[in-house]
Amino acid sequence: MALQLEHVSYIYGADTTLSVRALDDICLTIPDGQFIGLIGHTGSGKSTLVQHLNGLIAPTAGVVSYNGRNIWEKGYPRKELRSQVGLVFQYPEHQLFEVDVFSDVCFGPKNLGLPEAEVHARAQRALELVGISEEYYKQSPFELSGGQKRRVAIAGVLAMQPKILVLDEPTAGLDPRGRDEILGQIALLKKETRISVVLVSHSMEDVANYVERIVVMNQGRILYDDAPAAVFSHVKELEEVGLAAPQVTYILHRLAQEGFDVDGRATTITEARDTILRAVRKKQV
Repeated sequence: MALQLEHVSYIYGADTTLSVRALDDICLTIPDGQFIGLIGHTGSGKSTLVQHLNGLIAPTAGVVSYNGRNIWEKGYPRKELRSQVGLVFQYPEHQLFEVDVFSDVCFGPKNLGLPEAEVHARAQRALELVGISEEYYKQSPFELSGGQKRRVAIAGVLAMQPKILVLDEPTAGLDPRGRDEILGQIALLKKETRISVVLVSHSMEDVANYVERIVVMNQGRILYDDAPAAVFSHVKELEEVGLAAPQVTYILHRLAQEGFDVDGRATTITEARDTILRAVRKKQV
């Protein structure tokens, strides 16, 4: 069940003197079961792009298709699409509104017209997936911590049972611990459900330990679309567009300059630790 963008462009204020081209000839495929990091500095086009993924905005040019069908063709059920491609906006906790946590998560599947038993089963499963225990079900969502609110909001989308989950800056505004908790929970969720996940961020550090593919946006275009190790090898180019590689990449490059035989392709802390230990042992022989 692939989601595909073919030569998609989008212009804000088209046909006006204040028009701005936000997307420029984007070609992108999101296959089943892949964990993708969508990276770019502020204004690179990330948020505009993800709003095309479930039909919130229509492209100025190009085609967005799901399972081989143009989502903007006449009669296409975009309401159904939005239950398949779930989008969690920045600061999703601002969308919480029900009297308790469980009711809030039930809202989406209830609006699908499902039987009450199915609605409750979906809500409970979604809350379990994001790590919210039953003791919080009847608590007001506004009494939760920032990270817990974020997880409840994600559960509300998961209860719709999407095939693709798009998270727009899910760690924005959280402290380091909250950020790690959310990213760890998303990684666990991906492993348990096998859905496709698109994680939008401006931070390479946030995605380095989790994703299997990185798409880098710059000025409305795709600059890189590759495995993390391949993308992080372009350190200088990333810095030129206002981004940076993970800290482990800089450390490994520096060690290589000092004569240590390290693998500069390592992208996670675990991989970096292993290659550094091997290099140190070689030096000691």
